[in-house]
Amino acid sequence: MWIMKTHDTKYLKDYRPFEYIVDHIDLKFELSDTQARVTSVMDIRRNLDVADETSSLVFDMKEMVIESVVADGMVLLPHEYGTDNEQFKLNSTPDQFSLEIVSVIEPHKNTSLEGLYMSNGMFCTQCEAEGFRKITPFPDRPDVMTTFTCTIIADKDKYPVLLSNGNRTGTGDLPDNRHYVTWEDPFKKPAYLFALVAGDLECLKDQFITCTGRTIDLHIYSDQASIDKCDHAMLSLKQSMKWDEERFGREYDLDLYQIVAVNDFNAGAMENKGLNIFNTKYVLANAESATDQDFLNIQAVIAHEYFHNWSGNRVTLKNWFQLSLKEGLTVFRDQEFSSDMNSRGVKRIADVKMLRFAQFPEDAGPMAHPVRPESYIEMNNFYTMTVYEKGSEVVRMVSQILGWPLFRKAMDLYFERFDGMAVTIEDFLDVMTESSGIDLTQFKLWYTQSGTPTVRMTRSHDSDSNTLTLTLEQQTKPDRNQKVKAPLHIPVKFGIVDRSGKDLIDGEKSVINLKKDREQFVFENIPSDAVPSIFREFSAPVTIETDLSDSEIAFLMARDTDEFNRYDAAQTLFIREIKSLVSQIHKGAPLTVSPLLVDAFKSALNRKDADRAFTSKALAIPDENEIKNHFDPVDVDAIHEARCFLMSHMAMELKDDLLQIIDQCGKADPQSISASAIADRSLKNLCLSYIGSLNTDESAQMVFNHFDHARNMTDEIAAFSALSHLDSEKCRQAVEQFYDKWKHDTLVLDKWFAVQAGSRRRDALETVEALLQHRDFSLKNPNKVRSLIGSFIMFNPVSFHRKDGKGYEFLTRMVLELDAINPQITSRLAAGFNHWKKYDPARQEMMKSQLSGIVNHEGLSKNVYEIVSRALDL
Repeated sequence: MWIMKTHDTKYLKDYRPFEYIVDHIDLKFELSDTQARVTSVMDIRRNLDVADETSSLVFDMKEMVIESVVADGMVLLPHEYGTDNEQFKLNSTPDQFSLEIVSVIEPHKNTSLEGLYMSNGMFCTQCEAEGFRKITPFPDRPDVMTTFTCTIIADKDKYPVLLSNGNRTGTGDLPDNRHYVTWEDPFKKPAYLFALVAGDLECLKDQFITCTGRTIDLHIYSDQASIDKCDHAMLSLKQSMKWDEERFGREYDLDLYQIVAVNDFNAGAMENKGLNIFNTKYVLANAESATDQDFLNIQAVIAHEYFHNWSGNRVTLKNWFQLSLKEGLTVFRDQEFSSDMNSRGVKRIADVKMLRFAQFPEDAGPMAHPVRPESYIEMNNFYTMTVYEKGSEVVRMVSQILGWPLFRKAMDLYFERFDGMAVTIEDFLDVMTESSGIDLTQFKLWYTQSGTPTVRMTRSHDSDSNTLTLTLEQQTKPDRNQKVKAPLHIPVKFGIVDRSGKDLIDGEKSVINLKKDREQFVFENIPSDAVPSIFREFSAPVTIETDLSDSEIAFLMARDTDEFNRYDAAQTLFIREIKSLVSQIHKGAPLTVSPLLVDAFKSALNRKDADRAFTSKALAIPDENEIKNHFDPVDVDAIHEARCFLMSHMAMELKDDLLQIIDQCGKADPQSISASAIADRSLKNLCLSYIGSLNTDESAQMVFNHFDHARNMTDEIAAFSALSHLDSEKCRQAVEQFYDKWKHDTLVLDKWFAVQAGSRRRDALETVEALLQHRDFSLKNPNKVRSLIGSFIMFNPVSFHRKDGKGYEFLTRMVLELDAINPQITSRLAAGFNHWKKYDPARQEMMKSQLSGIVNHEGLSKNVYEIVSRALDL
């Protein structure tokens, strides 16, 4: 009988420095189609601060064969060192010595895409978090930093391009049509930042002149057929380099910066020192094959990985528990960059929408953890929205509390003091306090306490004294991490708006620092009909409750001077309306929509002075995944019915207005990616989606005409998506037509899979099942898995949560099949069951049964085990 295997948990409290120091590592890779022979030569000395002569040397290793070990020139016999599938061990060593290890690995069999693997005939690496141990035995932890040299040897015809970190220091030809290239990185780095690429690639070249006049060579590599799609990535890189000099004073340090686009990649991109490896999705773009959002995403991800050169590479982590120190900080930096390059208000809306959609539920589910986790089984499971997005919000709050001048001064000190070091959250906060003189002791709780606080605002107005009293109360629900939650230091950016739309609060006094469970704030000379606007720019990652009436919220939607809060007012009205509709559905009453909402929508749609990009965000009804966060328990079918009714009702009431906007915005240059052209397309396609929701022959034909005549991917995919929900011949025609047009482009086919997986048609699951057998789908390609299976599970709740449980059975089959191929991607899919307790009893029972089947499956990876065991409270 097989017994369920448990896995060891790692705890922050158990952290100890490594017992040895690696002063240098010299790597040699001999690559062939079926294996790679890796020779590692290291200069090592005992860390006398933490070790003594009895300390054994223990390296991490995984999935390799050790051919030989040489210590200080002496060949060691197999019994003189120890190995298993997890560790390489020397029981005794001198204080200082040289160690050579020759190992053999098989990259072509490595479907986990961690360590050294092959993608479309190209060798590439992914070492974060713990992939380097699949390449050669080494202390695979971020606090062990050393200098690297790397020599790559391979067939000259098959692999003409040989890349690694740093600067190229040697090249040459070898017998048997082989050649070599040697690379040297002068900066110490941990093993997770090592990178290697070998393949037949084309290169786009450019240069950047730094603020001190240095010339940096910029190289972007891709397959030959895609090199003409790299121009936007190159432009984004140069924009990033200039921005980081101007906003943070950070100049690039090497003479060469390289990016390689890889088709098979678990994540979005990787910041390896001087050699970034990217998912092709975040490099390749032109107007015909990429949407406006693709262009923005490429700009943001290119920037994110470049900014890591300082916030992550030059200053790295003491241990993986500190991950948000590099990721949260760098997300904040890339969000600021995108805000400066584009519309700050629209970018803020997009970031908060993602936070609420994905991170707030994470905080409320079984995988809830602080921004700095206290423990983990599999580190890859903690590359989460909490670490990244909430971590960014925490840094944003620090910048607000300090103010930009003091924050920039503190960041300069942080980079100066810790350059070349591995540090902690405490080091970061201590520098912020030292540089600004502001006490952040209570603020640190944002890093150590899990959960999303709820802040409730209530008002009282004294007509005699003409004073307004705001009462703010904060509460965070207990969870598995802390049974009792302490009050947080919450910066509340606010305003008070009079009926003419004028702000009554001086901008310099517009931040309240809420530090207690309950506090009152009194404001003088405030008219009784003035309306408070709290958490402007979403100044803290909290759930907001107020005593504002619908009419007051509609007033803020129209007149608030803060763009984010105008958006949030619109979304609040939508949510309130959907709650009303769900209640009507439960009562069996006729469905009606408030005229107040229709009027507010119409006014906003036709507002001449509004940014159309903003309007398209504000007037988009929250999707079903966002809506469900406002219900407990979640009634999937009622939410779906309510949202569809609301959308079609708005379309019927405002059809002429929507058609007029479609006509006006349709005049934008279809090939331009200017801010105005992107804004016009965004609003036009929102209006088109409303028209599509009418689900008539006339509306279907109109949407199909837009699809058929689209001259860019933004318009084409928007119309295709609107058609995908219709039970119409036009939908089937669009599916075939889109595939025939784009079957040569793998990234566009990802969109084709995703649109069908997200269809609200009743046969969506059957469509997904059939597409698993499509010749262009592969379980070994993460982009395809995310596009088809991931899109269905995460973005099609009404089909995934079918009453017959077939969606749950489908996910279980996929998890068990994919886990043997790529555990990291599989664990993300398994999280689709995380919120099973929020649904009705019948669905709860079905999901719990599937989870139990998964957790008891023989050979389950620790990646998936951690997710499902947490979901089951094991």
